[in-house]
Amino acid sequence: MEHGIERAVGRYIAAHYSSAVEVGFGGKTYAAEVLLRAGVSVLCTDVHAYPECTLVPSVVDDCVEPRLSLYEGADVIYAVRPGLEIVPALISLAERVCADLVVYHLGFEVYMDGGEVTESEGVLLHRYVRDGKAVSRG
Repeated sequence: MEHGIERAVGRYIAAHYSSAVEVGFGGKTYAAEVLLRAGVSVLCTDVHAYPECTLVPSVVDDCVEPRLSLYEGADVIYAVRPGLEIVPALISLAERVCADLVVYHLGFEVYMDGGEVTESEGVLLHRYVRDGKAVSRG
């Protein structure tokens, strides 16, 4: 199924949140488009500009040194296949703006203990921050 992972991520976010920011979208708006169709407010960010992406609002921003105003008010920050090296910055960002953080990792990658693990249509998602506080499998 083409874009099945992104579709599953989008459906999960749409079922649980009313506003979202996707970090590191890489010009691919598949998950964000699912959110838009579901009536969820969404913004995509990346360190690179993708002017050809016109269906979903997008801006250039670096989550390591973020413009907090872009993320404030979002219920969730999410990322699809981020490099493990940026997960600590995503956790910090979500904590700072009191948002959840949901991540889909490539393959069997996980950060630390993987946070809270949930599933959407057979796709494993990791929630590292809930209600602005870091979580673990504990």
